[in-house]
Amino acid sequence: MDLTIDTCFLPHDDPDASLAFYRDILGFEVRNDVGSGRMRWITLGPVGQPGTSILLAPPAVDPGVTDEERRTIAEMMAKGTYGWLMLATPDLDGTFERVQASTAEVVQEPIDQPYGVRDCAFRDPAGNLIRVKELR
Repeated sequence: MDLTIDTCFLPHDDPDASLAFYRDILGFEVRNDVGSGRMRWITLGPVGQPGTSILLAPPAVDPGVTDEERRTIAEMMAKGTYGWLMLATPDLDGTFERVQASTAEVVQEPIDQPYGVRDCAFRDPAGNLIRVKELR
């Protein structure tokens, strides 16, 4: 098989805040922005990597999702346990400083992990956990 990862999904509950975070803080380029109000689907990706995207989407909009499931998803998003993403950079300290200077919630400062990576973690405006590891 010849497969690539094209797009991954993260939920948002405030499209403007999420867009500002991924575009203005992390520096991703906007590739598509459809819908209106809170019902927006925003596709972003790293500059120079057109084959990899993140789709920020409203959670639980599928008609097959029950009201109880919607409540569970909302609770998990509020706790920061619903969505997460792993990013990588050659400049972990610089990336951390830029994110820390924003309004993002820092979960973990850069640290050498016992399993061999150096990384940090923070939450995006929707509560999604974003881990960033240092490329070595």
